[in-house]
Amino acid sequence: MRASCRPCVAVFGLGGTIAMAQAADGGVTPAVSASDLLAAVPGLSDLHAELRVRDFRNKPGASLDFPDLYELAAAITDVLNDGCAGAVVTQGTDTIEEVAYVLDLLLPTDAPVVVTGAMRNPTMAGADGPANILAAIRVAASPCARGLGCLVVLNDQVHAARWVQKAHTASTAAFVSPDHGPLGQVIEGRVRIPVQIQHRSPALDSVPRRSARVGLAIIAFGDDGTLIEAMAEQVDGLVVAAFGVGHVPAAVAPVLGKLAERIPVVLASRTGAGPVHRVTYSFPGSERDLLARGLISAGYLDPLKARILLHLLIASGLDNAGIREAFAADDVSELDVSELSKGAEA
Repeated sequence: MRASCRPCVAVFGLGGTIAMAQAADGGVTPAVSASDLLAAVPGLSDLHAELRVRDFRNKPGASLDFPDLYELAAAITDVLNDGCAGAVVTQGTDTIEEVAYVLDLLLPTDAPVVVTGAMRNPTMAGADGPANILAAIRVAASPCARGLGCLVVLNDQVHAARWVQKAHTASTAAFVSPDHGPLGQVIEGRVRIPVQIQHRSPALDSVPRRSARVGLAIIAFGDDGTLIEAMAEQVDGLVVAAFGVGHVPAAVAPVLGKLAERIPVVLASRTGAGPVHRVTYSFPGSERDLLARGLISAGYLDPLKARILLHLLIASGLDNAGIREAFAADDVSELDVSELSKGAEA
C-alpha cells in the first residue's frame, strides 16, 4: 500500500556528456544507458520514488533536432497522463537551453518537467552527472515545482527554461539565468523554490502543421546587410541578434524593413541579458526605427530562445499577426521574487 503512494517520475535518456564512455580513439561518445546512469547515482533509492526509465535517444546534444523534441513531448505527455508526477530528461549540455524551452512551449502541464545533464563525463574525476540526476529527480517529484513550466536543474540550482543560458564551456556552474537568477535550489536534499513565474510561456501546438526554417543573423561591426539578404532567401523567418538594446548599422535597417514585409523578422539583443527597448533611441537603425519598419520585439528572450519560439510559431501555421501576438504575450512574463506563502520547500 505504501508503494502506491510513492510519486512516479519518468526518466528519458537522450545521450550527451552525462551518458558518455571512452571510445577507441581516446575521446568519449554516448554509450551509457539511462538505467546504468541511474544505477550509478548514490542515494537514489532513498528518494522513495517510483522511476520509469526509457532510453529515448543516444545522441550528442548538438545532434538533437525538432522532430526528436516533438516526439519527446508526446512521450512525456503519455507518461504524465498515465500517472507520473513529473519527468526528467537527461541530455548533452550543448543544447539544454534550447531543448528545455521547446518543451516549455509544447508541454502546457503543471507537472514538473526537468532537463539536466553533466559538464564532466563519467570517465572524469568529479563527474557531476550523478548529483545532477539526483537533484533533477528530487525537483520532478516535488509538489513545489508544479506550475512553473519546464525547468533546468544543474549544480543544485533550479532554472526556468525561458531564462537559462549556458555561459561557460567547461565549468560545472555553467548554467545561469542572467536577468532573473535561478528560481530555487536543492539544499540538503530538499527542494526550495522561493520565487515563481507569474505567467507561463505561450502554449503551442505540439504537432507541427508545416516545415519551418528560421535563420539567426548576428549583427557584426561594419555589417552592411548583404549576408542577411542572402540568408533570407532560404528561410521562413529571421531572428536578428542586434547590438545593445536593439540597434543595427543604418545601412542594415532598410534591408530588414524590406524583409519584414515578406517574412517575420524578430529583433533580439546579442548582449545576453536585458530586454530590447522600444522608444529610447530614434536614429536610423535604432530600436524605434526597426520596430516602426515592422520588426517584432523579442523582449527579454535571447536570440536562441527567440529563434525557438519563432520556429514553433511558424511550424504551428500562425500568420504574422499571430506571431506578433505570441511574442507580445511572452514579453509580459516576469518573476515574482517574493517568498511564496505555501509550497516553497519540499
